[in-house]
Amino acid sequence: MALKWYTVVVDSHDPQAQARWWAQVLDWVSAYDTPEEAVIVPRQALEEHEAGPVATLEDWMRRGQGLVFVPVPESKTLKNRLHIDLAPHTSQDRDAEIQRLLDLGATRVDVGQDEGAVTWSVLADPEGNEFCVLSSRDQ
Repeated sequence: MALKWYTVVVDSHDPQAQARWWAQVLDWVSAYDTPEEAVIVPRQALEEHEAGPVATLEDWMRRGQGLVFVPVPESKTLKNRLHIDLAPHTSQDRDAEIQRLLDLGATRVDVGQDEGAVTWSVLADPEGNEFCVLSSRDQ
């Protein structure tokens, strides 16, 4: 038996703004929003959730994960020990996707990577949380 990976929780100064930003980046939707937390999920997951409870463990395990943003008073001070990797499909223009993220407010970040030797780009969201955009892939 295994446990289900349910969500990733992100500490935030402004959970609602962070949730909106990431929802726009991922084309996800808000599933829950209170002052204590903002939750975003893939559109399909919200549709499945609105359809009601899942009867079988197998179906429940197949549901996607969400991102939960919670308020914290402190600022981010160090490089993330855990980060999200995003990947465009081979049919997408990777550079255009990176530019879209930059236009939305992401910034480029140097965490020691050798830009000429790696196949990913390191960016940060508006609150400084690092994430990577990997090379295009089809699997």
